[in-house]
Amino acid sequence: MPIKRKSPIRPPAAKAASANPRRIENPRPGALKQSVADKIPTQKLHKLLAQSGLGSRREMDALVEAGRVTVNGKVATTGARVGPNDDVRVSGRRVLLRFDTPRKVRVLFYHKPEGEIVSRDDPDKRPSVFDHLPLLRNSKWHAIGRLDFNTSGLLIFTTSGELANRMMHPRYEMEREYAVRVRGTLTPEQMDALRNGIPLEDGIAHFDSLADQGGEGSNHWYRAVLKEGRNREVRRMFEVLGLTVSRLIRVRFGNTTLPPRLKRGRWMELEPEAVEAMMTWAMSIVPSGGEVEEDEFAPMHRPDDAPPPRRARALAPSRTPREDSRPRISEKETKAPRSTKHVQAKSPRSGAQGKAPKPVVRKRPPKL
Repeated sequence: MPIKRKSPIRPPAAKAASANPRRIENPRPGALKQSVADKIPTQKLHKLLAQSGLGSRREMDALVEAGRVTVNGKVATTGARVGPNDDVRVSGRRVLLRFDTPRKVRVLFYHKPEGEIVSRDDPDKRPSVFDHLPLLRNSKWHAIGRLDFNTSGLLIFTTSGELANRMMHPRYEMEREYAVRVRGTLTPEQMDALRNGIPLEDGIAHFDSLADQGGEGSNHWYRAVLKEGRNREVRRMFEVLGLTVSRLIRVRFGNTTLPPRLKRGRWMELEPEAVEAMMTWAMSIVPSGGEVEEDEFAPMHRPDDAPPPRRARALAPSRTPREDSRPRISEKETKAPRSTKHVQAKSPRSGAQGKAPKPVVRKRPPKL
């Protein structure tokens, strides 16, 4: 009878415990992530959608009221709050919301020339201001206020729907200052009528301030300030009095004036410190209809020891501003192309910092 011998191959030993005492086996994948997500407080749905770059808060409220936003398969309601574990979809497409650090806010100043429209979709295919702005990958530019086709001046663009809503909403009464050239001269009675109120098709309109700036010949310049942005409002107010506006330039929006060195058709981007100051200033404005919401601009709170926001700088007749009032900008002050190629600077004669180097042209060797 054969003798059974023990096999030289040892059976597999039991799995040894981890040598690292800090290592904890997670029996359920995603459990740690779930516990962290539960600690993050819920936030308002329209605020998170605006932070994601889909539009302003008013536009997001309109989407919710139209029933195009769903949360976990159910149609969202106005004022709904969501958390990191909720499935949010807009028109059937899922939207990834950010609950941690808000995305970096960018702000541009653009000197709009006449002959451009502030819209992405134009049936007449006219030139658009968005054709000259730098391209964005995961967000879009929001125009803070609009200018009509024949009006030039300051346009502010931002990637923050919150900032755009804060500066455009009628309840915040943001001031817009215009330089108006009129064919003819206003009488004292007409100036009083413009300050007190002019009846238009869409309601009464008035200037908060109107100042005579002089002029030569048949043209006369005025400085007008109003706190709303209805379509062609300034031109229509003068047309009621029988005067034609031959030129209209927006020189200030809120506390931001048009930089004198910013040429027409060009843009400049603000540094992060200047963007933070603009957000802080926008948060400090109390709306006319009541107090601000609790969580509105919550990440951009203002500490007690922070300096007060810079006041609006009055536009002097001279084109040379004070050194301490110039906005801090980056080296990107140029006309933005639609491609990612290097942008050459303008020549010194046209007002640029330096002369652009000539490109090196390499000739091919002749064929033998």
